[in-house]
Amino acid sequence: MSAKVTNQYGSVEIDKHVIAQIAYRAAMESYGLVGLAYKSKGIVELLKGENAVKGVKVEELEDNTIAIELYVIIQYGTNISTVANNIIDRVKYTVEKFTSIKLSKIDINVQGIRVK
Repeated sequence: MSAKVTNQYGSVEIDKHVIAQIAYRAAMESYGLVGLAYKSKGIVELLKGENAVKGVKVEELEDNTIAIELYVIIQYGTNISTVANNIIDRVKYTVEKFTSIKLSKIDINVQGIRVK
C-alpha cells in the first residue's frame, strides 16, 4: 500500500515505509523524546537505527488522508502532554510539507518513561 498524490502532470506514489521514516525523523527532533518503542510479547523495547520505524504505524484512509500512530518513550521529568503535543505538531507539519498528503490524525502512545 502507498499514498498517492496526483496533479495535472501525473501522479506520485509514496510508500508507507517512506512516510514512516519521515515521521520518525520529525518526532526524534522533539525535546523530551527518548525514542520510539515496539511492544513484543508484553515487553517494551527501545528501537534504534533501521528498526526505529517499527514504532510508527501509517494507515491510508478512504478520504485520501493518512493516520499515523507513534509508540514513544518519554524522558523522565518532562510534561507528557506537552511533549506529545510537540511531537504531533512537528510530525504533522513535516509529513505534510514533504509529501503534500493531509494527515487526518496522529495518535501518540506513551509506552514508557526513561532517564535519558
